[in-house]
Amino acid sequence: MPSPIPEQPGLLLRDPFRYTDDILVIPPAWVPVLQCLDAEHSVLDAQAILTRLSHGQIVARKEVEQFVAILSQSGFVEGDELEALKRERHEAFRRAPTRQATHVGSAYPADAAGIEARFSSERLCRERDPDATLPIALAAPHVSPDGGFASYRAAYDLPPVSKPTTFVILGTSHYGAPERFGTSAKPFETPLGTADIDDEALAQFVSQAGDAIVEEDYCHHAEHSIEFQVLFLQYHFKQPFRILPILCGPFVESLMTGKPPESIDGNRRVFDALAELHTKRDDLVWILGVDMAHIGTRYGHREPVRAGEGVMAEIAEHDQRRLERICDGDAEGFFDLVHPGGDELNWCGYSPIYTFLRSVGSAVKLKGDVRAYEQWNIDESSVVSFGAMHFSGG
Repeated sequence: MPSPIPEQPGLLLRDPFRYTDDILVIPPAWVPVLQCLDAEHSVLDAQAILTRLSHGQIVARKEVEQFVAILSQSGFVEGDELEALKRERHEAFRRAPTRQATHVGSAYPADAAGIEARFSSERLCRERDPDATLPIALAAPHVSPDGGFASYRAAYDLPPVSKPTTFVILGTSHYGAPERFGTSAKPFETPLGTADIDDEALAQFVSQAGDAIVEEDYCHHAEHSIEFQVLFLQYHFKQPFRILPILCGPFVESLMTGKPPESIDGNRRVFDALAELHTKRDDLVWILGVDMAHIGTRYGHREPVRAGEGVMAEIAEHDQRRLERICDGDAEGFFDLVHPGGDELNWCGYSPIYTFLRSVGSAVKLKGDVRAYEQWNIDESSVVSFGAMHFSGG
């Protein structure tokens, strides 16, 4: 992404998989050299590009080699260094007894007292109706809590839990393989405690879903879409509960072909397995950790955008049409709005939402209620939309 540091302009590189913790800023003059790192260009090609851009000032071969060496040592170039980092991180995650909080201290405070203070200042503690019942499902953002507190507050405005409950959390997998679903049997830790896994539900799901499942998916290590939901559940309920965490990879094939995701056998088996799980269990509440549109220069668009202004007012109208289909439990209608143009709105919540509509929506008649809708400038020229929904089912 463009460097956010005024005194260090250029291209900022970071690794969302966290194979490396290094963050590099490539100076503007050296950014064009990155196109040479494709196993088809030589050092001489890079020298030629730099010389042309510097109006004839020759750049030494040693400088190019040092530049590539820094990228390699930091894990930003395919090769032995990156493979070693990957093996080390995957093995560490496999051996870990719990899924430790990854975004603690950055997306939210690093200790329980700090979380309590921050969340209570946003009025996340409300007087609750003791006679109210939990919805069959809710949708919440996975955007940074600082940007989405109003929607988180609306999503997690819930009554107390009156019986043992398992929350099936369907989160966007930002880094997972297309048409794959990632699970983990590791309890999730945050500064507010540990959320245990519903081992019985996990075993049933994995046994029925087949090879569309990636067990102990490393993407859980870096992903925030489920971690944030666990944190808000812990804050609100302050009592033990179990979870079934499922990361939903992108449905790329459906966006390319226009065929619904269930036309792929693996996706269909997952939908059927989740539908059966819902039918057999009466203690499940479904959580969707989803954002909506991603518009602006950060996401590959030419023009900068501002929340609620200009083109983003039109985006809000498109979002609302999709939300209407979701609230009606209309998976087919939702898909018909998403797939044209390969989803020009870049809804990263497409796969978890569609998975929910096709699985739970096949077992019950869903009716949703939009509790909040927001747009937020994630930077000066890019906007993310998100919101909150509650679902009932008959």
